Amino acid sequence: MKFGAVPTREAAGLIAAHTVRAHDVVLRKGQAIPHADALRLDAAGLSELVAVTLEPGDVTEDAAAEGLAAHLAGSHLHRAPPFTGRCNLHAARAGLLQVDRTAIDAVNGVDEAITVATLPAYKPVVTGEMVATVKIIPYAVPGEALERACRAAPAASLSVAPYRLQRVGVVSTLLSGLKPATIDKTLANLRRRLAPTGADLVTDARVAHRAEDVAAAIRASVEADRADLVVVFGASAIADRRDVIPVGIEAAGGHVEHLGMPVDPGNLLLVGAVAGVPVIGAPGCARSPKENGFDWVLHRLLAGLAVTRADIVALGVGGLLMEIVSRPQPRSGGDTADDDA
Repeated sequence: MKFGAVPTREAAGLIAAHTVRAHDVVLRKGQAIPHADALRLDAAGLSELVAVTLEPGDVTEDAAAEGLAAHLAGSHLHRAPPFTGRCNLHAARAGLLQVDRTAIDAVNGVDEAITVATLPAYKPVVTGEMVATVKIIPYAVPGEALERACRAAPAASLSVAPYRLQRVGVVSTLLSGLKPATIDKTLANLRRRLAPTGADLVTDARVAHRAEDVAAAIRASVEADRADLVVVFGASAIADRRDVIPVGIEAAGGHVEHLGMPVDPGNLLLVGAVAGVPVIGAPGCARSPKENGFDWVLHRLLAGLAVTRADIVALGVGGLLMEIVSRPQPRSGGDTADDDA
C-alpha cells in the first residue's frame, strides 16, 4: 500500500486518505475517488490529493477485518458486516466469553496494522452483546500479513460457552443470630444473579448448622430435586476444611475440590461436588448484590465449565474487587480477620 500526495488529475480510482470538501465536491475518507470528482477538483485548482494506492497482494481493510474475524469466531458468535476496516463479533447466546489469550496476543503481535480487542475472558455476556472487534488500522494490509495473523491463532480462538445448568438447589444453615429476613434477601439476590442465565431455584432448604443436616439437605437436593448445582450459604463462614460445610459435603459422599480463593471479596469460597453435581460453599459476601468472587465461580459452573484448583489460584491478578462495606469485617478497618469474606 502506498500512502501520500498524488496529482489530483491522477487520483481517480485511488482511495481518499482523508475526507475532502471543496468546490462542491465531497470525497469520503476510505472511499474510491470518482473520475469526475478528480477532474472537477483539478479544474478548480486543487493540485494534490492525499490518497492510498493498493499494491499487488494487498487486501482492503474491510475484507481483511472480515477475514480475520471469521477465522477467530468460534461457536455461538455472530459476525457483523465490516465497515471502515472494522468487523465486530457479537454473542449469539447468553453465556461466558472464552478467549485464547495467547492466540489473541500472537495476532496483535504480527503487524501494527492488525488489531483485535476483546472483552475479558469468562465475562458473562448476553445475546447480541459485542464481545470482540477486529480493526485494520490502514486502508489495506499485505495479504501475507493477514495470512500470518490467521496462522498465529488457532481457528475459533473466541467463543461463547452458553449457560447449561438450569436447576439450582440452595441449602441455608441456621444459627440463633441469623434472621430469616437475611436468608430471604440472600435468595432474592441469588435469583437476580441467575436471571440472565435462565436458571432458577428448585430447593430452599433451611437446616441447623450441623454437618449431618447439611449432608442430608445436599443429598435431598441432588437426588430428590435433581439439582444441577447446589449452593450452600452458611450461617457462619467456612474457616477450615474441618468446618461444618466441607465436612457435610464429604458426609454426603462428595469431595472438596478447593477451599479459599485469591479474590476479595470472596476469599472464603469452597468448591466441591456430590454425585457429580457441583457444590459451592458460598462466602458471606455472596449475600450482597455487588460483584464478588462468588459470581465468577457461579457463572463458570452454570456454563458447564470445570472449576479446578488451578483455575481458582489463577484468579489473583485482577481479583481485588470493589469493597463491600456491609460485610462484618471490611478489609479497610478493624483489627480482626475478615470472618465473612
